[in-house]
Amino acid sequence: MAAAQGRTSDGAGGTDSADGRTVPLVFRQAVDGLRGARLRPEIEVDPTRPPQRLAPHAYALEAAVVDNDQDLADGRLVLLHDPAGHDAWQGTFRLVTLVRAELEPEMAADPLLPEVCWSWLTGALEARGLSYGEASGTVTRAGSYYFGGLAQRLPATQIEIRASWTPREGHGGVPDGAAHLAAWCDLLCQVAGLPPLPGASGDAGVVTLPQRRDPR
Repeated sequence: MAAAQGRTSDGAGGTDSADGRTVPLVFRQAVDGLRGARLRPEIEVDPTRPPQRLAPHAYALEAAVVDNDQDLADGRLVLLHDPAGHDAWQGTFRLVTLVRAELEPEMAADPLLPEVCWSWLTGALEARGLSYGEASGTVTRAGSYYFGGLAQRLPATQIEIRASWTPREGHGGVPDGAAHLAAWCDLLCQVAGLPPLPGASGDAGVVTLPQRRDPR
């Protein structure tokens, strides 16, 4: 399994940000936890430019689940930190995510799909034994139909999960970044339709999306 790599928006892990703010040690330690996470080989992770206005300090990763050169799901995870705290977060850290995958038609028609997808997020966190709060988000199902020169393509439906939650701060005020990233990747793999690894936490009774059909 490969380790996640990336950089912060505050000088690639340095002590000073672009606008002169000192990067807090707890934020750098949380980012180090993300970078050191051991992930499944099907997951490809790259750093990406984080949002600039959501918090004084931010770090972001993009990831895709790739199997036989086919992208099955993709997403983005952003770690935010405000040393002064945030009333809506009820803490000084916040994780924000977007996860997307294409669905098989029979799964897309399930009226309970949004509730199931949301339970996958909370279940992934709980299966890793993570404590979190103030979780919120949306699950969106969107369909595409093709016409004219694209008429031979089959209709497609995409599921999109947007969510955020407050990771509980551990020793020294630092959340377990590696465990939260691993739980997020569990969600990504589940949405992609991959079975859990043998012996993985919380794999009993797990239901995943069918693997996406080959594009036409």
